[in-house]
Amino acid sequence: MTDMPKAVASIPEGDDQPPTASDRRPPITAGMVLAAGLGLRMRPRTLDRPKPLLTVSGRTLIDHVLDRFYEAGIETVVVNSHYKGDMIADHLAQRTQPRIQLSPEETLLDTGGGVRRALSLLGRNPFIVANADNIWLNGPVPALERMMRRWDPDQMDALMLLAPTVATVGYSGKGDFLMAPDGQLTRRAETDVAPFVYAGVQIMRPELFDDAPEGPFSANLLWDRALEAGRLFGVRHDGPWYHIGTPDALDDTNRRLDPRNARWAVQ
Repeated sequence: MTDMPKAVASIPEGDDQPPTASDRRPPITAGMVLAAGLGLRMRPRTLDRPKPLLTVSGRTLIDHVLDRFYEAGIETVVVNSHYKGDMIADHLAQRTQPRIQLSPEETLLDTGGGVRRALSLLGRNPFIVANADNIWLNGPVPALERMMRRWDPDQMDALMLLAPTVATVGYSGKGDFLMAPDGQLTRRAETDVAPFVYAGVQIMRPELFDDAPEGPFSANLLWDRALEAGRLFGVRHDGPWYHIGTPDALDDTNRRLDPRNARWAVQ
């Protein structure tokens, strides 16, 4: 993909079903990439650069995510940063699309607090949030398009992309959620193995942050609120999904996505 003229600003400190009547809602045009982690498990690779600037198939992790956002029609993307944030800012200044706004964090705010701080940049409509350390390959219909088709703010506070636990690459946990036929989610019991793992991409309503605490907090706080209200839903990902959490996972993903292998080349 060819980048276009840069536009970087800063602030201080579905499924495959056809669209329904709910598609009269405003389109989703804003997103956020969470790029503020310390990358401790990725050391020594992250001693001289932040994790989002590590590369897979010749492209940085954060650019893989931003490319997907741009393809889906997301016009404005907020990127938070902390560790070696100046390097992230310098790298993103070379992009032209989508429009990027920076949200540097002097103190780490975690996955919930970082988004809360950026709400003024994300606007009043629902938005997409993605982690910077996951790569997903699309199935027949691009994953973000499927999610936006499935999104229904009348019944959802958050809609997650979920990967089948047994089919992931670089993930070794017990999974996160069980999913009902209508997509409604429940958490796995502590000793159980769940069929789906959160794939690091979600659509959220800004109202989910009403009364959220200031400062650092995990997105799990918001997911628990949505679960209690019966408003947390999921979409099953229908393509490969790679979790880039360790040097071994990074190397394995690079082998699998070697551009010389046409079947798995990142498009």
